[in-house]
Amino acid sequence: MLERRVDSVFAQFTRGVGPGAAVVVIRDGQVAFRKGYGYADLEHLVPITPTSVFDVASVSKQFTGLAVSMLIDQGKIALTDDIRKYIPEMHDFGTPITIDHLLHHTSGLRDWPGMLQIAGWNNGDVIAFDHILRFAYAQKTLNFAPGAEHTYSNTNYNLLAETVARVSGKSFRVWTDENIFRPLGMDASHFRDNLGEVFPNRAWSYLRAPDSTWRLAANGLLAQGSSSLFASADDLAKWLMNFSTRTVGGNSAIDRMLQHTKLNNGSEVKYAFGVLVDDWRGLRMLTHNGGWAGYSTFTVWFPEIRGGVVMLANTPASPDALGIALSEIFFAKHVKPNAPVTAAGSAAPNVAASLMDEYAGLYKLGPAWYVRIRREGNTLQTQATQEQEFPMVPMSQTEFTVPAYNASVTFVRDSVGKVSSIMYRGRKSPRVTETERPLQLADYEGDYTSDELSITYTVFVRDGTLMLRNFRRGSFLLTRAFGDDFRSQAWTVTFDRDASGRVIGFLANAGERNRNVRFTRK
Repeated sequence: MLERRVDSVFAQFTRGVGPGAAVVVIRDGQVAFRKGYGYADLEHLVPITPTSVFDVASVSKQFTGLAVSMLIDQGKIALTDDIRKYIPEMHDFGTPITIDHLLHHTSGLRDWPGMLQIAGWNNGDVIAFDHILRFAYAQKTLNFAPGAEHTYSNTNYNLLAETVARVSGKSFRVWTDENIFRPLGMDASHFRDNLGEVFPNRAWSYLRAPDSTWRLAANGLLAQGSSSLFASADDLAKWLMNFSTRTVGGNSAIDRMLQHTKLNNGSEVKYAFGVLVDDWRGLRMLTHNGGWAGYSTFTVWFPEIRGGVVMLANTPASPDALGIALSEIFFAKHVKPNAPVTAAGSAAPNVAASLMDEYAGLYKLGPAWYVRIRREGNTLQTQATQEQEFPMVPMSQTEFTVPAYNASVTFVRDSVGKVSSIMYRGRKSPRVTETERPLQLADYEGDYTSDELSITYTVFVRDGTLMLRNFRRGSFLLTRAFGDDFRSQAWTVTFDRDASGRVIGFLANAGERNRNVRFTRK
């Protein structure tokens, strides 16, 4: 009965010849279910089994977390240590970045995947561990002050892996082999440090081509610490059970790696040492997912019932959804029922048209990301950059919810009573004066260089549009969002002017993880 239910969840991987997934479920501290779906190698029609070896992507981080915690027990590392104690090549930002900051993603360091893209790297390029370290050493500014925010950055865990290597005098791969994988009997597991290495039972990863055929996904990554752990579902089941048996690490190291931290303002961060420690329907859970080069991965452990799930796929999937679906099947009796959906308790308040007119305007949510709010009859409408327009529903005289985003907007007044900003998803977004400088594309033309990334981009005009060009990335369009803010394929560009109005550079942003990378006009 249970197997049929699991088969229905993974039915997408059993239609024809294609990639798939390996699954292992643990109940009461014992493996209760293990099965493979689809193929590990489409060329040779090798089926996936629980012994197939996958790149587990960011699921790797929890192993780094335990390694650091074990070295803390040995007195070789302290949570409060400045990373420059172990890696003096790192820039001195004025405020120390500690081991604790790196573990909990509160360092402010930029994330190498987005940064390397800005630096001209392409999908499928070889990204060696040394490349990542050199990129980290070159950073001269941070996304935010250490401890001010929690923003995920793979760079943190690569620096932790390098710290383990320098403190122990052994490579990170050798240290984890000797101290984690061998003691747990995880014989198929290793942190890849050589792209040419051959190992048995490998599951290759695949992506859909435009013609719907399968193509191998290029994977030239060597990112020990944050990623690049190759392991089987069977091996990861042994790892999950160790959270309860404490065979490797012991109580002290594992208890420490499951601790939350707090930001400078006192708010709690639930991300611990490479694992999210949270609650799922009344059960404490330790979980993480991963995705890289076609691989999709998920692990979860419920320590109170000594149960868990491993799900490894060799094609893009929805790892959390698949993992939670398995948890629903096997652990239903242990969890609270989902909260019923209830109707709103009261009618929406009436907001005067004159008040809504005060709220109407343009607000800046982030780099090249704006939202326009306007009144239409008795309602407010909101439309963000490159998105559809959606209605806003009043919750009070100052707060409106946007059902399409499952989020609310609160209008904020300044000291003289003028509506000056909105609060959206915990951040204040300022109102923008809508008087725009006339667009003169020639103002922006020129060469722009980043010392941090050692790269130059050329901005030029072609057929009445602004373009950005680099030798490795080619040319791509810059679309104006507002003022001097422009959007490109995957990142944004905000041009900077001096007091005379001359364009002197730009700031590149690749999402929340990579902010304000400065390029100077030559």
